[in-house]
Amino acid sequence: MKEYTTEFIRNVALASHGSSGKTMLIEAFAHFTGITTRLGGIQEGNTLADFEEEEIRRGLSLSTAVIPIEYKDCKINFLDTPGYTDFVGEMVSGLRVVDGVLVVVDAVAGAEVGTEVALHYSDQFGLARFVIIDKMDRDNANFRKAMDSVQQLSEKRLIPVQLPWVGEKGFQGVIDLRTMKAYRGNGKQADDISGDLSDEVEAARMELIEAAAEGEDALLEKYLEGEELSTEEITRGLRQIIQSSTYIPVFVAAGGAEIGLAPLLDAIIDLIPLPNHKPVKAVGVSGEEELIVTDAGPLAAYVWKTTADPFVGKITYFRVYSGVVSADTRVWNQNKSIEERFGTVSLMRGKELMQIKNIHAGDIGTVPKLSGTATGDTFCDRGHPLTLPIPEYPHALYRVAITPKTQGDAGKLSPTMTRLCEEDKTLSWYMESSTNQAILQGMGDQHIDVAIRKAESKFSTNLLIEEPKVPYNETITRSAVAQYRHKKQSGGAGQFGEVHMRLEPLSEENYEFVNEVFGGSISSNFMPAIEKGVRNVMKAGVIAGYPVVKVKVAVVDGKEHPVDSKPVAFEIAARECFKLAFKDANPVLLEPIMNLKIIVPEENMGDVLGNLSTKRAKVQGMDTEHGRSVITAQVPLAEIQRYTTELRSMTGGRGVFTMELDHYETVPSHIAQNVIEARQKELESRKED
Repeated sequence: MKEYTTEFIRNVALASHGSSGKTMLIEAFAHFTGITTRLGGIQEGNTLADFEEEEIRRGLSLSTAVIPIEYKDCKINFLDTPGYTDFVGEMVSGLRVVDGVLVVVDAVAGAEVGTEVALHYSDQFGLARFVIIDKMDRDNANFRKAMDSVQQLSEKRLIPVQLPWVGEKGFQGVIDLRTMKAYRGNGKQADDISGDLSDEVEAARMELIEAAAEGEDALLEKYLEGEELSTEEITRGLRQIIQSSTYIPVFVAAGGAEIGLAPLLDAIIDLIPLPNHKPVKAVGVSGEEELIVTDAGPLAAYVWKTTADPFVGKITYFRVYSGVVSADTRVWNQNKSIEERFGTVSLMRGKELMQIKNIHAGDIGTVPKLSGTATGDTFCDRGHPLTLPIPEYPHALYRVAITPKTQGDAGKLSPTMTRLCEEDKTLSWYMESSTNQAILQGMGDQHIDVAIRKAESKFSTNLLIEEPKVPYNETITRSAVAQYRHKKQSGGAGQFGEVHMRLEPLSEENYEFVNEVFGGSISSNFMPAIEKGVRNVMKAGVIAGYPVVKVKVAVVDGKEHPVDSKPVAFEIAARECFKLAFKDANPVLLEPIMNLKIIVPEENMGDVLGNLSTKRAKVQGMDTEHGRSVITAQVPLAEIQRYTTELRSMTGGRGVFTMELDHYETVPSHIAQNVIEARQKELESRKED
């Protein structure tokens, strides 16, 4: 593929609900422009965009693929993003580096929850967007109904730029209101519009001209004076209203049947903003800088995706926002403060690597085998450091505990998890000290399943998963005092230490240790050993083996022996004294309480509220947004470990939610008793093993 400079590049993401037709639309573009000799298919597992083994096995997109298409001396970088909500992080990463979005909508199903997610993130990134009513060749396809369903989700007005051309044999082409021509099949040939469609077409054309006239004062003036706008003027006005997101243009296609392709590609080139349509904000040495997207500017390239390839190794995807990236050069990674050497640079088309000498401002490229770079990093010149902003990713909603299958896998667990989480910003992992489990968290069960399979296939790390234990804490509700003497005599030097201790509950701080011994009954040099004993037992727990929090420890008195007192004796005495005082201070379990925001269709509101009432939830409020019900509640984590699956089941996949930790709260006594008994059995069996 030849090199393209900024003005001949378009960066466009396809985003929407799963199975709405995104992958097949790109496949049709590739076949239409001669990249492929035959049209691939999802069922056959041979599309350009879905090339990963897991994608072929499942029949859906799991990661964002880049498919550059050459058309009319321009290059359109199509990014095919996953529609399944578990993989929303891939959509966010893709939308971060494009200038426009095609929101693809199934002409039968209409707008779905993934459509809403795509529109939401398009708004968040301030991106121009098209709505494509796709699969118009299906039985029961309804253009107006599908368009109206999208309009209900958007505050911005939808305006048709194309209408479906339906004949005796069904959907046969599109009517383009810009050019006032009908395009049969793939749209290479233009025909005149038949007379029986003229009234509907004329009304839609007038609506389009009115909208286009709002794009420029000069055009509006001309329109109001009754003069006719030329096709070029309509296009110019449309470009302005699309770029400012005043209106959302609506197009028609049937990707699988290869209908409406040429007019849609023409519209993308004419109406999607160029990479240099606005300056880019970056942070430099002296604060915020505005970069003009040009080859002549200082180097600034954003890493939006990294993948592990079993043959090539690590592949780093980046978009150049300023300057030029060339082969055989060195660049500075500002986030990691390291220099990276670029041997070869390439363009990706699905899994195909196409080496190229230069990647110009506005283009998307890849580089293999970088050691330190991760998703979200910025490449720049060392002499002109710049950092490009990283988008905000949604919080994890689904957690599993992971354990290695074999001893050999145990050594690979940490590097494998680190690599997986570097590739996917919605995946994260950590060691939960209170339960001694490694926790992997993501957006849902499918997301986690794909990550586990990727660990096996790409990093040769075999893992087992189970539902994670709830990270409870232990605390006290009243003050208590205790004393303990540790005395050990066995022939030689003995051990002696006596500690008197008071425990008090804390409301704000997690831990406080004070020495209230007067008169020197315990030497101050034994205090670190006493505190060490206290900290060790707080970490291990007292009543159920969970960490102890919100406790003030005061050492009030004690005794020591001039010969037998040693730090280890006071450490043991402090540990046992703490346990005695803790058990006498009315101990309780604390559980994590999550803030839950649930968005569901109104008809599912009753089911969701009824389900929450069985989960000890405290509903905080109810509202409506764009015709959907919004419920906010506080719920114990123990009750919603698998809420992702439950909500999908209740709402047919149309419900979404966010969840984050708010605070810890006392577990009701009847539940706490069961938790304590189960935990004690587990600890006993662990000792026996």
